[in-house]
Amino acid sequence: MTRWWAALAGVLAATGAMAQDRTRLEVYSTLEIENLNDFKKSFEAENPDIEIQWNRDSTGIVTAKILAEQGQQRADAIWGLAVTSMLLLEKKGLLEPYAPKNLAAIKPSFRDPANPPAWVGMEAWVAAVCFNTIEAQKLSLPKPQSWYDLLDPRFRGKLTMPHPASSGTGFFHVSAWIQMFGEARAWEFMDRLHENIAVYEHSGTRPCRQAAAGEFPLGISYELAAASARQKGAPIEGLMMKEGGGWDMDAAAILRGTKKPEAVRRLMDFAASRKANELYASFVSQVAMEGVASNIPDYPAGVAASMIRNDFAWASENRARILAEWARRYDGKAARK
Repeated sequence: MTRWWAALAGVLAATGAMAQDRTRLEVYSTLEIENLNDFKKSFEAENPDIEIQWNRDSTGIVTAKILAEQGQQRADAIWGLAVTSMLLLEKKGLLEPYAPKNLAAIKPSFRDPANPPAWVGMEAWVAAVCFNTIEAQKLSLPKPQSWYDLLDPRFRGKLTMPHPASSGTGFFHVSAWIQMFGEARAWEFMDRLHENIAVYEHSGTRPCRQAAAGEFPLGISYELAAASARQKGAPIEGLMMKEGGGWDMDAAAILRGTKKPEAVRRLMDFAASRKANELYASFVSQVAMEGVASNIPDYPAGVAASMIRNDFAWASENRARILAEWARRYDGKAARK
């Protein structure tokens, strides 16, 4: 018995010493808790000498925290932040460029074009129109195939979309229309679209939820919101417009000034790995690596083909100007906060 207790004490002491020897990485993220738990479990299984400590919040708060901590960064890395925020942080010199081992397998549109890249993309969400088939039939409304179909007077007061200053989804719609149609033609399009908009909501998901509830027959939103509504039994069809549409993505990066460079590079290697992309594909369809299957129920068809060649740098640089002009023209129909 004495030998058994001595052996157990030895194991516990070794375990305790191992735990103390683990490198702790503080990592910022905006993703859901259940997804972060899966990331942590998978990464630490392959890297038992490293422990992730999450610091999770909304996109605006995480971005503001990092900007406020310039020169005295609290965290080591970012694993799940919108690429538009990454571009701002990169411009401020707050990211440490690094080329993950698996970089060649990442789609060119899902990475910083610099070599080495300052950030690497993870997964994306894509423009879609949520179309309530039952309500549309009641009102004899046609199924739109083009963004210009939404200008039909029959849709007047029957359409909602996200406010681009409040919602990243709303902004990528506006940015994409300008990129696709050209500046002058895009503002003409939005002027006419505005006539049909009932309200600009302060959420990327809410227009789809409104369509699902029958409050309005159509909502400009994104493809995952449409799939979610269908999974819950709503008569929603997620429509991709024939011109294509905007999109945004989450990304991972190293924060400049980390005191744990070797451990954080291993984190980035994992964030860009096939295993990580399979984790992303469990909750999002469009991931950074080719050949990774996603089986999200009721997911719309044709999403990947609809993703425009999105100039994120241009969108980030022109964001303030675009939003100021948009507010001048259309803010009168914004929902109350």
